[in-house]
Amino acid sequence: MACVMALGAPVAALALPAEGEKVPNARVEDADGRGMEMKGLRGKPILIVYEDKGSSEQNKTLKDELSKLAKGDRYKTAIALAAIADVSSYNFWPVKGFVKDAIRDESKKAGTTIYCDWDASFRKKYRLREGVSSVVLVDKAGHVIFAADGALSAERRAQLLQMLRAQVEP
Repeated sequence: MACVMALGAPVAALALPAEGEKVPNARVEDADGRGMEMKGLRGKPILIVYEDKGSSEQNKTLKDELSKLAKGDRYKTAIALAAIADVSSYNFWPVKGFVKDAIRDESKKAGTTIYCDWDASFRKKYRLREGVSSVVLVDKAGHVIFAADGALSAERRAQLLQMLRAQVEP
């Protein structure tokens, strides 16, 4: 019985933020060391896309759909995108410098700033699973309204896009 409870504890600890839950503040930084705190984005809906190198293709279709949605200025200015890379396994010299260069290149390709989670503190505060693409939508007041990890199905992607539109439209 004790073994079952011990094995079950980490799984419960890694549950995604629940709908309605207020998200914690967390700090990440871009490849040039400029920091961003989640509390600084409150007042706008926040779409968090959290991935590492191995999971970056899991939600490629979603990212393509988001890119189309962002073509109009309406969504670009109304929703804060927090694209965050889990780079905690590369937080040592000299590798960190190469990773920063790669993140800068990816940011240019994506047309958005990609922030770095060098010590996995963001992942831990948000209870995201390591090695899995995670998507969290936070409303203007800082409460979770959508959270999922792994490759999102067409239905879940449609649900998320509808929720994003509802956050922007009156």
